[in-house]
Amino acid sequence: MNITHIFQSLGAIVFEMAPYILLGFLFAGLLNEFVKPRTMARHLSGRGLLPVVKAAALGVPLPLCSCGVLPTAVSLRRRGASRAASTSFLIATPQTGVDSIAATYSLLGLPFALIRPVAALFGAVAGGWAVGRFGGNEPAAGDAAGCSDDGCGDEAPQQPVSFPRRLLRAVSYGFVDMVGSVGGWLVVGLVVAALITVTVPDSFFTALSDNRLLAMLAVVVVAVPMYVCATGSIPIAMSLMMKGLSPGIAFVMLMAGPAANFASVMILSRTNGRRATAIYIASVVITAIGFGLVIDCLLPASWFVLPASAAGACHAVASAGWFPMACGLLLIMLLAYSLIVQRLIRRRHNHKIVNEMNKDYRIKGMNCPHCSATVERTIRGLEGVEDVSVDLAKGVAHVRGTVNEAALVCAVELAGFSVE
Repeated sequence: MNITHIFQSLGAIVFEMAPYILLGFLFAGLLNEFVKPRTMARHLSGRGLLPVVKAAALGVPLPLCSCGVLPTAVSLRRRGASRAASTSFLIATPQTGVDSIAATYSLLGLPFALIRPVAALFGAVAGGWAVGRFGGNEPAAGDAAGCSDDGCGDEAPQQPVSFPRRLLRAVSYGFVDMVGSVGGWLVVGLVVAALITVTVPDSFFTALSDNRLLAMLAVVVVAVPMYVCATGSIPIAMSLMMKGLSPGIAFVMLMAGPAANFASVMILSRTNGRRATAIYIASVVITAIGFGLVIDCLLPASWFVLPASAAGACHAVASAGWFPMACGLLLIMLLAYSLIVQRLIRRRHNHKIVNEMNKDYRIKGMNCPHCSATVERTIRGLEGVEDVSVDLAKGVAHVRGTVNEAALVCAVELAGFSVE
């Protein structure tokens, strides 16, 4: 194994993706700050196809991974969104997002970047409609989400925030919280892509390329337990194409892995029921394979030739311009800060607050840094909170201040989590 070649491949891919990923993270912060679940839920209530279409359209640009989207979907259900609409949102959101669309364009080209959100939209609408039509009786939104009727239906009071402060929070969310949320999976995707590119011989994939449908099913079987985020799946798909697999097979990796992982399936089974969960899985797999076959069999092959910059990415890091290299270095620093430095700071902060603490709350349902950041931001916005720190590993929120406990429980449950 040539370690130098692996690092060269890894660095070249990072520099190629970095400008688009950073732009996507910025848009992610703006969407998170200015598009709230309560606003979305108003458009997703009621029966029929329109709320399902709206949910899919809202979910496509949102840059949430499959574990991060779960509390958001629960929050939408508690605010009155239908089960069909929330399922549509669950399908569309993890498969794509503004960050992954931009990164797809950078590594795989414009046709992939256009077809990916179209496929997510189509699969989400089809899956949401099928859940509404065949998913069984619609439970009450509060019952389905596990929310009690002790006042959680009303929005907890929040402190007013100025527009410049909201912009600052948007930038912080995009470049700190979002990087912390998807950064680990992005690193996994980049490392796997570099390993495939350098270490796996081209002949290894020859047998798979002869049977396209079998290869797509094999990718689904591998992608589901592996699970990478929508952005992290892009370099892996690129590496598969460089090894000779068809664009359609690579597309299945792009769509199936981010949406259908075991954690999501288990939680969905408890909240939406087994029948609705089966429809969810089927819509993800069928849409991914269906669009993959369309790409391979019906669309011109010339559309899906890798961009020259991506095809040569593994051979020359030095050829990258100053701007991609600057963006790449910035992305590396953000990843290091979010995945290493911020965790150390948070651990020390937790220890300090525990020693000065007023109260601890055990939060259930947190699965990733995005979840803990959502809980922390929710509690911090409540009147009377002086400081808050969330320990993801222990599932505990440390709160200092004179916050009303009922308001805190209500706010956290509206955000999609539960409090003990």
